[in-house]
Amino acid sequence: MREFLRTGATGLAAAQRALESGGHRVPRGAVQLLAPVGDPEKVICVGLNYRDHCLEQDVKVPKEPIIFSKFPSAIIGPFDDIVHPEDSTEVDWEVELAAVIGKNGRHIQEASAMEHVVGFTVANDVSARDWQIKRNGRQWLLGKTFDTFCPLGPALVTKEAVTDVHNLRISCSVNGRVMQDSSTNQLIFPLPRLIAWVSRFVTLVPGDILLTGTPPGVGAFRKPPVFLKKGDEVRCEIEELGVICNKVV
Repeated sequence: MREFLRTGATGLAAAQRALESGGHRVPRGAVQLLAPVGDPEKVICVGLNYRDHCLEQDVKVPKEPIIFSKFPSAIIGPFDDIVHPEDSTEVDWEVELAAVIGKNGRHIQEASAMEHVVGFTVANDVSARDWQIKRNGRQWLLGKTFDTFCPLGPALVTKEAVTDVHNLRISCSVNGRVMQDSSTNQLIFPLPRLIAWVSRFVTLVPGDILLTGTPPGVGAFRKPPVFLKKGDEVRCEIEELGVICNKVV
């Protein structure tokens, strides 16, 4: 996919012609969907980027984006299993809008930032809260990047196919119980601001994935807290982008 995205408009036009031809199709039941981008150079994440998520934690709304990362090895497909690590007792869910970069850029201006996005997909920023908040010097990386902690999919939806990425319903349910239900209109820092901010520090390249933060309703801040256990099923959905569903094993 990264190689395809590097072809830019030429590759997208070829894909459109293939789609319009009506050929090159296989039955859905005959394939296993993988993550739309399985080996990005970077997985860049944003913390505390929904106003209502800040409120549930009783923390101040950030004045600048809070950036962290996951390793690409955390990525799994939209219907693959999340492996509950033996090293954690506080595994949590976080449905997130993910943007996929389609064009190189550094020091990108907000006004042109969306030109660097090829499309969007659904992500679950699975988090081991004990490692994120209580251990590892309270640095977030280890708690965020266990293997299988980034389900992604079900497809890369091109930006032209999305009505308004900043006004999409976003939700997560566990075992059929709705835990998160919000809208991307609650984002504190919208995508152009995030892309401009991140590109001050690193060069963005085709295939890079930007997770934009999660709305309220995560397990850690419920009273009492609720955490994932083996056998649970986590369903994340974003309007116009689709559904991913992962079992915890």
